Amino acid sequence: MYERIKGFRDFYPGAMAAHRQVVDTVESAVAGYGFREIATPALERTQLYVDKSGEEIVEELYSFTDHGGREVSLTPELTPTVARMVVERHQELSKPIKWYSTRPFWRYEEPQQGRFREFYQTNVDIFGSDAPESDAEILAVAADALTDCGLDADDFEFRVSHRDILGGVLRSMDADVDVPAAIRAVDKSEKIERAAYHDLLVDAGLDLAQAQSFADLLDAGDLDAVVEFAGTDEVAAAVENLREVLAAAEDFGARRYCTLSLDTARGLDYYTGVVFECFDSTGEVGRAVFGGGRYDDLIESFGGQPTPAVGFAVGVMNSTLPLLLQRAGVWPEEAVSTDYYVLSVGDTRPVAAEVARDLRARGNVVEADVAGRSFGAQMGYADSINAETVVIVGERDLENGEVTVKDMESGDQTAVPLAEFPGERDRPTYDDYA
Repeated sequence: MYERIKGFRDFYPGAMAAHRQVVDTVESAVAGYGFREIATPALERTQLYVDKSGEEIVEELYSFTDHGGREVSLTPELTPTVARMVVERHQELSKPIKWYSTRPFWRYEEPQQGRFREFYQTNVDIFGSDAPESDAEILAVAADALTDCGLDADDFEFRVSHRDILGGVLRSMDADVDVPAAIRAVDKSEKIERAAYHDLLVDAGLDLAQAQSFADLLDAGDLDAVVEFAGTDEVAAAVENLREVLAAAEDFGARRYCTLSLDTARGLDYYTGVVFECFDSTGEVGRAVFGGGRYDDLIESFGGQPTPAVGFAVGVMNSTLPLLLQRAGVWPEEAVSTDYYVLSVGDTRPVAAEVARDLRARGNVVEADVAGRSFGAQMGYADSINAETVVIVGERDLENGEVTVKDMESGDQTAVPLAEFPGERDRPTYDDYA
């Protein structure tokens, strides 16, 4: 017997039905804002990720040499791919470009709670707008996707910050500081001891007193104090931009989910402006559920024209969103559902098949026997697939010009003239004929 590869999962029909419902809900929320679906390849040239993240990224990739001698990798994220797509057709694409997709990704890392080597994300991006409204729309669509899944304001929060506030404050200090390294230290601050956090800031170029002052300033979250501390136009502009985004988020209905959190940094170096991370408000799901932010320099770094961009990616399978939905008690039931089972008894296949086709044509999920089973076996199967209604097409029924309609929950059934079923109704049930 073959064993499943570590870090990968199987989804049987019941579990897949729950995940499909979540994916459909998230995608419906995103599409409602006018984002257009795209599809992208599973393979890209490995150099695409090396150029973005450095040679060390190869250790985290499923990379190999293909039969044509090309160095390729299974895609670990979508951003480089969509950046490539924007660069290729920049002139012919109407701005702003609003795209989304749901697909699998692969990273060779140690599996843990909510993290697998194969995972599925819905990625949502806006290219071509640097207006605060675009950042606010990203926050709004993310919030709507979560609330449409059944969550409310007590279940999650968006911790919102601004990378230029962090970088600007660091650059304003009298130190030869490695700004990206210091920001990565901020990103780790809630996961490590305070002293270790200070040590990382010192390693980035601050002295201990500066590290402590910087950390305390971020903790206080007082934007006026931040502007006064830095005393630079860069920080003042970043604070103003953050305030404008939050004001727009208020108008878009998302401000209630946002918490100012200057300790939120997002570890990836390509973020340039407002950033956010979604967390379980109760803390039961300890890791960030997902995150996003602005990355205005990425398209240009891939050889394209300067193009502002903002987006987020939420893991819809093999990730932390299912953990949050389960914690909140709104995870869909892991079970298949069936509108009708058409049960055939005796030599009634032509009529049973016609009934099944008619019901399907009205948009229903319909199963019928394909294994030549007995009446009892068919009823057992109908129960196992959670059929709401069983339509019994038997020889005796047909002699009387009837079929039997049975409600599976109550067990009640009644004879219905064949000419009246399904009749004018799109989804007739026992109650329509009782």
